[in-house]
Amino acid sequence: MIFSLVRNFILESCRTVGRSILHFFESVGRLSSFAVRSLYFIFVPPYYPRMIFRQFIDIGYYSLPVVGMTTLFTGMVLALQSYSGFSRFEAEGAIATVVVLSITRELAPVMAGLMVAGRIGASIAAEIGTMRVTEQIDALRTLATNPFKYLVVPRIMAGLLMLPILVLIGDIIGIFGGYLIAIYKLGFNQAGYLNQTWEYLEYMDVVSGLVKAAVFGFVVALMGCYNGFYSDRGAQGVGRATTNAVVSSSILILILNYFVTQLFFGS
Repeated sequence: MIFSLVRNFILESCRTVGRSILHFFESVGRLSSFAVRSLYFIFVPPYYPRMIFRQFIDIGYYSLPVVGMTTLFTGMVLALQSYSGFSRFEAEGAIATVVVLSITRELAPVMAGLMVAGRIGASIAAEIGTMRVTEQIDALRTLATNPFKYLVVPRIMAGLLMLPILVLIGDIIGIFGGYLIAIYKLGFNQAGYLNQTWEYLEYMDVVSGLVKAAVFGFVVALMGCYNGFYSDRGAQGVGRATTNAVVSSSILILILNYFVTQLFFGS
């Protein structure tokens, strides 16, 4: 009797693990296919300029306040924390270098990516998921309109192009935030701080951050479209799709951040 119960428990556990593994690989395959089709249709006409411009505004312009505020206070806090730590080693002069390198290489692209994922990823998943539930996607197919071209491609293009612009603006705002704290709170010399900022800032520091931003923008748009496109029926399905879009985008941003950093700065 006991042996039979143990055997049934082991078999059921193996089935559960097997189903989970198969479901994982099925999801990875479907996501990979979705990403390839999305990239393919970017280069295939027809295009919908009004939809593309609308997504540029939604993803780029409307995300600027939250990205700007995030990078501003990040630069300010970074300057304060750097001064607090470096003062122990009498290395306060390196604060400008730390601020500009940290903002351009890491903090601006990552923080902007996470903020846009929370704001735009959820919005994309909810919008497309609602269209799935109300059968508007099926109506597009009935009208001989490719849903990928009409719904997915404009958002992917906007994510690829707008997030680097947001990060570039965030770089300027974040460095300015560090400058404000260094000059008006910590008493640094203005000319010396600016000279040190320009002296140690290299072209590749900015480029690496913009490449990260393009990758993160693609991930945010892709995961929002994917989770919305394959959301379950009903309000709960749309809610799960929205949550999954934000969580998966955030996790992928942190993972891909390492690989892109390794690509540019790995030994």
